[in-house]
Amino acid sequence: MERWIPLILFTVLTNFLSQITLKKGMSIIGAAELGERSLLTKLLEVAMSPYVVGGLLLMVVSMGAHLIVLSKVDISFAYPFLGLSFVFISVYGYFVLGEPMTAWKFVGTTLIFLGVALVAKSA
Repeated sequence: MERWIPLILFTVLTNFLSQITLKKGMSIIGAAELGERSLLTKLLEVAMSPYVVGGLLLMVVSMGAHLIVLSKVDISFAYPFLGLSFVFISVYGYFVLGEPMTAWKFVGTTLIFLGVALVAKSA
């Protein structure tokens, strides 16, 4: 199973990149209003956004890599690695986007990282 860790990490990286790309796109577009007319306009903006489209394509690449991984290793080994996406997103949010890192979020993120490390050692 260890030989598939690079592909698993590629899956995690592309998942992370898809999320930050989607966030960038939606930050540019802004929040949608609940009115039917404005919602339709917002959906068109989303569909035309290069960041959103790029983020969705990265998500497809990530899922394709994940499907390959699932065909090669136990799901109980591969799936926990996806938790690293949460770790990367939390760190990115704090350092790049200036989002708060509370003590609880730090502890939770650290526990996720340690849990993934333990799963990786189990191979």
